[in-house]
Amino acid sequence: MPAKKVCIVGSGNWGMAIAKVIGENVVANGKFQHSVPMYVYEELIDGKKLTEIINTDHENVKYLPGHRIPDNIVADPDLLHVVENADVIVFVTPHQFVYSICKTLKGKVKKSAICVSLIKGLDMHEGNLDLISNIVRRDLEIPCAVLMGANIAGEVASGLFCEATIGCDDAVLGNLLKDLFHRPYFRVAVVQDEDTVELCGALKNIVGVGAGIVDGLGCGGNTKAAVIRLGLLEIVQFCNTFFKKARTETFLESCGFADLVTTCYCGRNRKVAEAFVLSAGQKTIEELEEELLNGQKLQGPPTAAEVYKFLKGKNMLHDFPLFTCIHEICIGKMKPGDFIECLKNHS
Repeated sequence: MPAKKVCIVGSGNWGMAIAKVIGENVVANGKFQHSVPMYVYEELIDGKKLTEIINTDHENVKYLPGHRIPDNIVADPDLLHVVENADVIVFVTPHQFVYSICKTLKGKVKKSAICVSLIKGLDMHEGNLDLISNIVRRDLEIPCAVLMGANIAGEVASGLFCEATIGCDDAVLGNLLKDLFHRPYFRVAVVQDEDTVELCGALKNIVGVGAGIVDGLGCGGNTKAAVIRLGLLEIVQFCNTFFKKARTETFLESCGFADLVTTCYCGRNRKVAEAFVLSAGQKTIEELEEELLNGQKLQGPPTAAEVYKFLKGKNMLHDFPLFTCIHEICIGKMKPGDFIECLKNHS
């Protein structure tokens, strides 16, 4: 079998971290071509193109400074050139950009290609809530698996041990993707439960905002533990109510409970939500995102907004009080202190 071409669409901090994993694996495994093109949205950093910096210094000095990526990762600002003749397309962009990227790629990818989405978010369209992988499947007309897990980008890039979960209903494709991502420091498990893996990756960011709220209120570890527990209950309930029935064991994979814990202690949604509470109404979520994240995007507040709109349309906000309260705090409809009453009254 000829070696498969892998490409990466996205170059934020998570994109750069996973590029390190992929760059090492394609050299170690004869199934893949060694050169991996990566789509990079072109920016000027101190007057120099970001793509040139990455290809010369092998470091993304804006989104993942201090971490070198393998020399075989080639930054390219031309999206169509990156995906040309690709057999495996790795999507790792903010979920807000998926429609525009798929529109550009529609009809331009190999019919035999497969995608794997590392994007943590949901899409609200015409009253329906949908998975990012479904958008990719419909627009590009090729299979799309997902990879989610307790993965802080800087720690992955540093080679610190962690785990991840691939959701892929096709066992053969799942094994191929495991070959692409599994490293001694990045242990990958494959489960045939795509929807649940992806939903866990999206919904945990809402709970991460809740963890940041209680941190901002100074409530301590016990309260945060309650947020994590109640948040997990609503994640399980949401998966089983609106999507195909989840396998219980999937919630015990890295994509589930582990990612939820990491997000609630180390994630950017927690960080910004804490700052939002501490600002005492002086700054918005959007202002703090711009101030604190150096161009990175939050996923928790927009996902909470999409879930809220979806639940409201079904007259089911009362069934998901944690998700509901978090969104209403983000938009100023409720005060952060009201979150504690929500926790007390959660059934």
